[in-house]
Amino acid sequence: MTVRDKLYIGGSWVTPSAPELMLDILSPHDQSVLGRVAQAAPADIDKAVAAAREAFDHGPWPRTSPKERQDVVRRYDALRTARADEIAAAISTENGSAGWFTKIGQPFLTRQTNAYLQAAEEFGWEEIVAPSDPSVAFDTIVRREAIGVVAAVIPWNSPFSAATAKLIPALLAGNTVVLKVSPENSLSMMLLADLWHEAGLPEGVLSVLPADRETSEHLVSHADVDKISFTGSTRAGRRIAAIAGQQLKRVGLELGGKSAALILDDADLAAAMQGLRFGSLGNNGEACILQTRILAPRSRYEEVVTAVKDMVESLKVGDPAASDTFIGPMIRRDQQQRVIDYITIGIEDGARLVTGGPQIPAGLEKGNYVTPTVFADVDNGMRIAQEEIFGPVLVVIAYDDDDDAVRIANDSEYGLSGGIWSADVARALAVARRLRTGTVTLNGSPISFDGPFGGYKASGLGREYGKVGLTGYVEHKSITRTR
Repeated sequence: MTVRDKLYIGGSWVTPSAPELMLDILSPHDQSVLGRVAQAAPADIDKAVAAAREAFDHGPWPRTSPKERQDVVRRYDALRTARADEIAAAISTENGSAGWFTKIGQPFLTRQTNAYLQAAEEFGWEEIVAPSDPSVAFDTIVRREAIGVVAAVIPWNSPFSAATAKLIPALLAGNTVVLKVSPENSLSMMLLADLWHEAGLPEGVLSVLPADRETSEHLVSHADVDKISFTGSTRAGRRIAAIAGQQLKRVGLELGGKSAALILDDADLAAAMQGLRFGSLGNNGEACILQTRILAPRSRYEEVVTAVKDMVESLKVGDPAASDTFIGPMIRRDQQQRVIDYITIGIEDGARLVTGGPQIPAGLEKGNYVTPTVFADVDNGMRIAQEEIFGPVLVVIAYDDDDDAVRIANDSEYGLSGGIWSADVARALAVARRLRTGTVTLNGSPISFDGPFGGYKASGLGREYGKVGLTGYVEHKSITRTR
């Protein structure tokens, strides 16, 4: 059993202010104790923010060149890559994510980082803008400068990916960061702290603190925090947005989703099902971008329902460490119960249960397991079609034509992602342009780290990834001068 009784604050491992908050990390697979890890209290948050404030106001990090900061980020990613297998195993054990998912996620972290590095290399940190009126006797210097102290708050489901999306651009821009991680990820996130420490960040630049919701609110409410970057539920995002608005803090929110996969009438169903294994059920269904509403043309409706059923039933549920497991357990007991409750709601609301159900898979009763479930004859107004379940539950909804499919897809409070399957790429692209969602994939193409990622409507504010994501961590200053 791993024991980590120190907190990473401002570049040092220190004794927590409340040692009694040591938390047992339980295996989602069998409830065994994986480790015990210190948790942060408000006093630890105060110490971390004070260190970040001092490092930003008086330390070297914001005053180093962009290239020097890029070099540190490259060192970090090289260190992480060297320990990729260890990190993947830690996340899988801690989260219940299937091993295939955490393993393939490691090279994606490098792609994510490289996209930010390329953006930083090409970024106009300081540039001269010529006047639009040639008769004026001045020009403008536009500077892009670090915002200050960033409070980055991430969820438990893909901790390294969420941390990368925030830490890399914030640090490349010269900010200092307090990263608040979920208690469930205490073990893997201590590995993250070790890697950044070894990469050579100056004192005070980074703290990594596991903490509960109340302590998290203390962080985002702190007067010395200049920007909040949050990934998590829409409910929590609304609370954070209210705090940010009251204090006029910069804020970025990447929130929930209930995304649709539009299977057009000319789609290759075999290819679509192969893609939706990952696009709808990756990470045990515990991901905000997953396409859990399957929209099928009435002319092929039962064919699609059968294909989805067969695909889901082909996926092995079990120990996340097993090489043939596709879907592991939910991360916690309450999350398991939440998903089971939604399955019961779907049945009670009159949806047709095609496969699965509220029963726990046989032989897996010790863990937080859910039987992957598919519903048909679902009206888009049903709760199982409108609310984010965050588990392996899919609904198949019929539509009449492309216009109707777009209408149903857009009939959601969310707008994070979506997908279209069609043999006609031009047709698929035309439909994609009409969806009110931040990201659309065609025929299972991966999400790009070079383009912006984020949501419309209740799926959030702002964007991450690439140049647009980097822009979210800078202030713009204009200096005019006579020529």
